[in-house]
Formats: sequence, structure tokens, C-alpha cells
Amino acid sequence: MTELWKEQVQPFDERRYFVVPGDRETTEQFCVQQFVSIAREAIAERGAFYVALAGGSTPKAIFEKLAEDPIAKDVQWSKVWLFWSDERSVPPNHPDSNYRMAMQSGLNQLGIPEEQIFRMPADESLEHGASRYEALIREKVPDQVFDLIQLGMGDDGHTASLFPETHALHTQDRLVVSNFVPQKDTWRMTFTYALINRARVISIYVLGAGKADILPEVLEGPYQPDHLPSQRVGTRSNHALWIMDQDASSKILESQGLG
Repeated sequence: MTELWKEQVQPFDERRYFVVPGDRETTEQFCVQQFVSIAREAIAERGAFYVALAGGSTPKAIFEKLAEDPIAKDVQWSKVWLFWSDERSVPPNHPDSNYRMAMQSGLNQLGIPEEQIFRMPADESLEHGASRYEALIREKVPDQVFDLIQLGMGDDGHTASLFPETHALHTQDRLVVSNFVPQKDTWRMTFTYALINRARVISIYVLGAGKADILPEVLEGPYQPDHLPSQRVGTRSNHALWIMDQDASSKILESQGLG
């Protein structure tokens, strides 16, 4: 697997890169190729691949493709360490569980050692579980730097479980927190910006026409991260990569090369 995916990436601004590989299927294939490339590079250079998975339809499609031959043979899965970037407050066998989705999408068939799979314990005391998960990351992930953190973006501009106007947006001294989401009247467990923005690669998947209206607000509008939390992902020294398909990017200005 080559690093051809990097050749398609373009600068967006001082904190962000972007890429529009094509339609949904082409974009999903790009995401799979990127995942495999990052995994192979990490294993070759450091002996392990540390990844934090996201929930949602695009990660599900990525996991399904990764589990198919011949792609499944392109990664040394015994050297993969799985974590999650956020989770709903449900048991691991619940239909809404991000952990369950990833496992049932084929990741449970790839031979990843069980002791290298770390679900978020969001079905217990959320604050206690978040503290335990943070401690686990500090113990298992070298320097708390993931090789890849997967994220999505909701129609309201949220990412992971960092929702608009929620307290986790202002947490600076924690890597993982519980976060009450009034909009959904529920608690979530989530990575904080402090952890997300450390990753070697931060991939934000935004696919489908349903995201076309919010994308210009997030990428080109005024900086209002309390209102649009995904705006705060990426730093000047560690850019985030926005991966968009043609439908999602349809309303971004032509000046960005997306028109």
C-alpha cells in the first residue's frame, strides 16, 4: 500500500487540510486506503498502530471494507490497538453502541488480540469510566499520541461527543470526559480537544448532501467553536484533515478548489 492518499490532500487554511476524492464510494475507498497506509507506516516505524474509532455510517463502511479480502491482508492486525473517540451511554451489546457497530462490521474477524481492544465503558458511572479510560490511554498509548483519530461531523457541527454549548468544550486538563448533551437529554463519553489535537492524523469524515449546508459555516464562517465544535479540531502545528465527498462539499466556495 502506497501513500498515494497524501498526494490528493490540499491545504485549506492554517489549521486544516482537505480532500474531495469523488462520490461517496470513491471517498470511502480513499478512507480505507488512508487507514491501511497509516497502519502500515505506524507498524513499520514504531511496531504498533494506535487508532481511535468513530461511530456513524462512514466508519461502518470503512470497517466493512477493511474486513474484506484482499484488503484485510494488508494490515498486521496483531499489532493494531483499538480505542474509541466517543461512545453513547449504552451497554456494549446495544444497537446504538459504537463499539458494537465496529465489531459487527467485521473488525472482530481480523485477529486483533482481545487485550488490544479497549471499548469505552460508557454503560457504567460515566465520570468514573472516563477517568479509567483516560488512565488506560496514558498507560497504553505512547505519549498519548494516536496514529489516527477518526471523527465525523453532525448536522449541528458537533464532532465526537463534543456538542454545541456543552461543558466538555472547555475542558483543558483532561483527555477523556463524560459530557451531558441537553439536546439529546443524555450523557456521552468523549475525547477532548486536548487529546484529539495531539494525534498524528486527525481525519474528519463528512459525506452526503445532508452535510452540504453546515460545511461552509464550519470551514468558512466566523470562528464560533462553542456553537460549532468541529471548528476547533486541528492546530497550526497539527492540522486536521477534512475528507469530503462531492455531495457534502457542493456549497464550499470555488476559491477552495471544490466547486
